[in-house]
Amino acid sequence: MRKSLIAADEPPAVTEFRRDGRSDFVILVDHASRRIPKSLRALGLPESELVRHIAWDIGALGVAERVSEALDATLVAQNYSRLVIDCNRPPSTPSAIPTSSEFTPIPGNEAIGEAEREARRLAVHAPYHDHIAALLDDRARQGRKTILIAQHSMTPLFKGSRREMQAAVLYNRDGRFATALRDTLSDIIGSAVADNQPYAMADDSDHTLPIHGEQRGLLHVGLELRQDLVENEAGQLLWADKLSKALRTAGSRF
Repeated sequence: MRKSLIAADEPPAVTEFRRDGRSDFVILVDHASRRIPKSLRALGLPESELVRHIAWDIGALGVAERVSEALDATLVAQNYSRLVIDCNRPPSTPSAIPTSSEFTPIPGNEAIGEAEREARRLAVHAPYHDHIAALLDDRARQGRKTILIAQHSMTPLFKGSRREMQAAVLYNRDGRFATALRDTLSDIIGSAVADNQPYAMADDSDHTLPIHGEQRGLLHVGLELRQDLVENEAGQLLWADKLSKALRTAGSRF
């Protein structure tokens, strides 16, 4: 019998804060952690690679926790590295379990079979999305309004290209809330917030908001913050304050 991917003494796939929070906002953090299950032996990577942006969204959870507290908003976070399986990718796509990230090969993801892919989906990807779905179903039964915020962070330098924007909003078919938040946050930070840059949301490259936002008809936005601005506690506190103000203002328009 195959051993469980996640051992009994390791955290579950999902962490939730403020289930009964009064806010209309629900904050999701797909790439909250750099943790690798012990059974995967760090995917063959040294610690110096696992602390980098390839393994997680640096600072995203710290900002999201503080925004959740400020707004009394429910927060759902994924507890394992996107190198194990990326919860913001359709699980059937090759990029969900990458064999390389930026310029770094991922030895533990090379030549894995369908059984291993399915084991990772069942252990990490499915519990996270099942949890979100159950939460949203529960809010719908209660007649509660929900605006989904997918909190991410982006590396300042990717494959040699520098990203000058401090923040960005991402969306696909429905840009209603993204546009409102872009304009409000731009006013607060005194700098333009990028619109679908440095990448845009799409069905084949994103999963969380297309599934839980678009398909349910919920207002939603993907939010990127530059990692050098939120990599420490001071930056996280500063940006959480900015975001909390921007979300309150943008949310009041709907």
